[in-house]
Amino acid sequence: MNPAAGVAEALADEREFEFSARDFERVRRLIRESAGIALGAGKRNMVYGRLSRRLRALGMRSFSEYLDRLEAAQGPEHVEFVNALTTNLTAFWRESHHFPILAAHLKRRVAAGAAPLKIWCCAASTGEEPYTIAITALQAGADSARLLATDIDTRVLETARRGVYAEERVTNVDAAVLRRYFLKNNKGQVRLKSEVMSMVEFRQLNLLDKRWPLRGGFSAIFCRNVMIYFDKPTQYEVVARLASLLEPGGLLFAGHSENFAAAKELLQPLGRTVYERLPAA
Repeated sequence: MNPAAGVAEALADEREFEFSARDFERVRRLIRESAGIALGAGKRNMVYGRLSRRLRALGMRSFSEYLDRLEAAQGPEHVEFVNALTTNLTAFWRESHHFPILAAHLKRRVAAGAAPLKIWCCAASTGEEPYTIAITALQAGADSARLLATDIDTRVLETARRGVYAEERVTNVDAAVLRRYFLKNNKGQVRLKSEVMSMVEFRQLNLLDKRWPLRGGFSAIFCRNVMIYFDKPTQYEVVARLASLLEPGGLLFAGHSENFAAAKELLQPLGRTVYERLPAA
């Protein structure tokens, strides 16, 4: 007997809910259809851990019963399903090399008399990234810039809108920036000042939706560490749509492990996972 298979069977026997290979494949198909996420074959235990909470909350006895409900009709549980399987790793000034590039770009646009400047953050998560972008805009003199911050996960957007974080979340933030743009309370927390929060509008949006309820003309779009969850055809489709919403010369910021070389007729690479919209886009 394969020792690994024996361990897997032993773990399955100890589980609260039956979770077959067929159930896992149904989950993979549903999350791909709902959110475009290409869930790896090695994520079975992760899926069980996250979705078993939904089964308990709903009083269900098996994954097959839960999946039958999801497949029967669209409803509020589809949102909970996507929320449970969405990974939200973020931090203030994550991939910090992007923000001086953004600041220089915004300064050029302000000097050219462009107004109002529009920026879109496609994966807002709990808010650290869009608030970092907003502070960068303020520091660049783009006080009138407006930032749209979207995410597929409704729960993280609730956290983002509050703009309140534990102090350990800002340990990497420069002390002068912390004094200028954050307020501390007596609960070991910090809050973004109103001048930062007022620049950002948070909305729920699925990048796989057929229609995006927004207009183009963005000076910059941040879509970082999102494409890694999509297959190649989906990546190209989303990147093409993003490029079409950038103003001429607008910048698209990608994650450190992402490469948009397949869209070379739309985007010119500037290095460090930053791309400029080409006229053809």
